[in-house]
Amino acid sequence: MYHQLTEPERYTLSVLHRDGQSLRAIARLLGRSPSTISREVQRNRCHRTDGAYRPSKAQERTNGRRRRSRQVRQHDPDTYGRVEALLSHAQWNPEQIARWLALHGVARISHMTIYRHVHRDRLAGGNLRYCLRQAGKRRRKRTFGPERRGKLHGKPMIDTRPVEAEDRRQVGHWEGDTVIGTAGERACLLTLVERSTGLALIARLPHRTVKAVNRATVDLIGRSGLPFKTITWDNGTEFHGYQAIEQATGVRCYFAYPHHPWERGSNENFNGLLRQYPPKRRSLARAGQAHCDRITHKLNTRPRKRYGYQSPVERMQQLSGVLHLGC
Repeated sequence: MYHQLTEPERYTLSVLHRDGQSLRAIARLLGRSPSTISREVQRNRCHRTDGAYRPSKAQERTNGRRRRSRQVRQHDPDTYGRVEALLSHAQWNPEQIARWLALHGVARISHMTIYRHVHRDRLAGGNLRYCLRQAGKRRRKRTFGPERRGKLHGKPMIDTRPVEAEDRRQVGHWEGDTVIGTAGERACLLTLVERSTGLALIARLPHRTVKAVNRATVDLIGRSGLPFKTITWDNGTEFHGYQAIEQATGVRCYFAYPHHPWERGSNENFNGLLRQYPPKRRSLARAGQAHCDRITHKLNTRPRKRYGYQSPVERMQQLSGVLHLGC
């Protein structure tokens, strides 16, 4: 379960930050999300003086926020009435509503409070949830029980990955995962995404097994003509045959930690884009490889904001000189 940074963690963060450690490396050492560390540093650095992060000042500010947050136990009906009007008529999302209300001095309410209000309305039989953009998305607890997936001892973890793969400066370091359709369906998709360019490869698998993943991966590496140096996999059991991939291709394989999707951020982001074509819980039984290739081409030629509106194909050609016509 998520809990805020403790005072000792803040002092550790400060020491590591002064030593020049990256925020991602600090997050790994503290067992935290990189976004948590980034928000902590940006929120509590001394902006008015030298911009440094001081743990004593950060703890003082945190204590102050906690005291102030307890001053308002609940919001009045007028505030919730304004929220419901903006949800249903203006069709704004909770974050936009919270920000607008604060900027105009109407009320200070967090977007999570608005989401909780919508959830309570749903439990009471209301229809506010249909005003959200992802109206059908089910609410679930963000807590994890014991790891139930099969474990493979001795597999190389992401900490041992080369520095070149971490900083995204070198082409050839990939991330991989499988994407499923309906629950219980055998067919699935294998996605590989290159970290520095965003270029992706998709293969349709008849079933989600080690044999199918190995065969498809070796085939994609062989016929793509693209540089492959490492692949960082998800923790699914279908990737436990990684040694056969290493022997067949010479590509080193690594694994992200369970429940740490940010460690494969490029792949997770691409899978989100991919869901535009086969949405969640949509059967993949009729999606052949030709259909996957068309989707791959669309996504690889789409301009990306984070690359200065270059497409992954253009970026791959610029950084490596390889023009992959099949994408």
